[in-house]
Amino acid sequence: MIAWQAMTQTVQPQPGDDKVLAGYRKSIDNIDAAIVHMLAERFRITQAVGEYKAKVTLPPADPNREKEQIARLRRLAEESELDPEFSEKFLRFIIDEVIRHHERARGS
Repeated sequence: MIAWQAMTQTVQPQPGDDKVLAGYRKSIDNIDAAIVHMLAERFRITQAVGEYKAKVTLPPADPNREKEQIARLRRLAEESELDPEFSEKFLRFIIDEVIRHHERARGS
């Protein structure tokens, strides 16, 4: 966020200056790529968790852990000036997918 603020404060776009927009878009593309790579790594780890849970017969979902994670991410979102509702929806989407994977691991 700080880098983005610095970039937006130092760049004075001129009408018709496509380089400014291209620079923003390049940054967005880089961030999107980082998000995909981080999600892939997160799912590799949660896949191992799912296999472990299946092996030791733990349930696929852990509501207490989910509640703690959602509260933690909401705090981080607020600190980062991101809508906490959005962060919760995003995390809930990820958690639901992880649980689905854990259920599949349990069934196999």
